[in-house]
Amino acid sequence: MQFGTDFRDGLAQLIAWRRDVRRFKTDPLPDGTLERLIQLACLAPSVGLSEPWRFVVVEEPGRRAAVRASFERCNADALQSQSEDRAALYARLKLAGFDEAPCQFAVFVDPDPPQGHGLGRRTMPATLAYSAVMAVHTIWLAARAEGIGLGWISILDPAEVAAALDVPPSWNLIGYFCLGYPAAQELVPELEREGWERRRDPDAVIIRR
Repeated sequence: MQFGTDFRDGLAQLIAWRRDVRRFKTDPLPDGTLERLIQLACLAPSVGLSEPWRFVVVEEPGRRAAVRASFERCNADALQSQSEDRAALYARLKLAGFDEAPCQFAVFVDPDPPQGHGLGRRTMPATLAYSAVMAVHTIWLAARAEGIGLGWISILDPAEVAAALDVPPSWNLIGYFCLGYPAAQELVPELEREGWERRRDPDAVIIRR
């Protein structure tokens, strides 16, 4: 199938406007939205068609509180590790949207799924995790296309999150995510707006041999 110019232009805009959202409205998403987005995420490529991603939808207040507590501990440790000239800037950053986002879920990867029969991962087992990340990116774009924002929280203790969500001990955490309508629409990433970092020129990461 070939896609026309209008579609390609729209896709470029979608990719450019994808943001890691930390500031959400509290408005609930329409019923079935998360499940439908996960269905699209499951169309992502996976090594050996293993589909190793596992989506854990977190609804119980106690489990959400346990994940937030892990974030607060890890974030405090991260603040202490910052250099003196960057600590104040780090402290100003909003790095999670726990309080506002109506939907929260975690993505894990099964490190040895029977599906796929091991194809393609014998020499590169990390491709299982890469596959799960592809699913995350797919849901990120699909959500953004509907005006919905996604925030990826990685400042967590994976063991604490796994225990809080009562998942098999063999599963590996890819990330914890907040999903909802953004409080504002921003083309420039928040970390760039706050002066934490700037995007580099894509030519700087192209290496030719």
